[in-house]
Amino acid sequence: MFETLFKRSTTVARYRAAPFSKAREQFLELCHKKGYSHAMLEKIAWILYSIAPRIDMKNRKVTPRAIEQAVDEHIHYRGCQQNVQIPASTRQLFIHIVTEWIRSLDCFEAPSKAEGAFTVQITAYTRHLREERGLSTVTISTSCERLIWFFKSLQSSITSLDKITIADVDAFIESKGKQGWKRSSLSSLASSLRGFFRYAEGKGWCIPGIAEVIESPRIYTLEGLPKGPSWEDVQRLLASASGDCHNDIRAYAILMLLAVYGFRRNEVAGLQLDDLDWISEQIMVTRPKQRHIQYYPLLYEVGEAILRYLLEVRPCSKYRNLFLTLTAPIRPLSAESISPIVRSRLRALKIALPHYGAHCLRHACAAHLLASGFTLKQIGDHLGHRTANSTLKYTKIDLASLRKVSEFDLGGLL
Repeated sequence: MFETLFKRSTTVARYRAAPFSKAREQFLELCHKKGYSHAMLEKIAWILYSIAPRIDMKNRKVTPRAIEQAVDEHIHYRGCQQNVQIPASTRQLFIHIVTEWIRSLDCFEAPSKAEGAFTVQITAYTRHLREERGLSTVTISTSCERLIWFFKSLQSSITSLDKITIADVDAFIESKGKQGWKRSSLSSLASSLRGFFRYAEGKGWCIPGIAEVIESPRIYTLEGLPKGPSWEDVQRLLASASGDCHNDIRAYAILMLLAVYGFRRNEVAGLQLDDLDWISEQIMVTRPKQRHIQYYPLLYEVGEAILRYLLEVRPCSKYRNLFLTLTAPIRPLSAESISPIVRSRLRALKIALPHYGAHCLRHACAAHLLASGFTLKQIGDHLGHRTANSTLKYTKIDLASLRKVSEFDLGGLL
């Protein structure tokens, strides 16, 4: 396999001389059979070549922590050597590839008993949120993700919930603040932890009263100002994706759904081929938060963008998801992969925004509808809001109407 990837005999010899040569080559052959591109295979080969010497498989078991440590050691060495800051995305890619390689060797060690104990209680809490409180899948997933972060931050000596103190919780929230989390994010994080410990207290798992003393930053009603690109910038964004390459064609269809309908990224990722009714010219979207289905007219421009993607770009696949990855292994496009599509193109256009994720196009859609004269009820229905309060925040960005008020002639009242 090395001879297929590399032309120079010296390069092949160097890769064969590194530790676990046969195991690395077998993994590359496995990836090749799955349809990975030549460039991706070269990247995988280089990553394994870089990390393999730092992996200890004497006991035939490698923990996730050992993988992370090996990757971090390499990244630190490379960063110091080249005097550069290695992106977090690069670290995640290294960890993912090395983990899959270790799994293929059947050397991946299962989580420890301490992690398993917390997993059991997180699972019970997940069931409580879903079956008793009726929360959406997205809300439950977010809450559990935050709990996992918290448990990973604890000292290894803490193996049960009754050993956790309010100082541990405060230290975790404080650490996120130092990482640059905003007050709204910290407040949401504290709320997630408070909800879990309230449930844990009812089960007798933790110290009584810990939930009540978890503090969070004060958040004021309608404090946040939703900020999205202007509609002119949205049009520029769409124009930038009107090319003929596969990336542009898929991106154009996704951007149209985000900007025209104001869909959330997980709603776009969740679209199925059966959700498009070409005869009735309708598109059906599942609202995870509201747990209901909503129908929209399939506008001509949007339909044309999706149809071009289906005919020219979408790979043949067993999956029924509308949007798939463009390179092997072919799989449904995740919600997390949609924001980078928006972010990279907005930054390329040098559009200044506080946030560049897919959600900013939802804000742009709402602002455009408001400026076009639609009522808050109509905008809320279009965006799928559950309450009028969710839409009310967009009145704060109708600066044109505020200017008209300021220009109103008060006559002799003053």
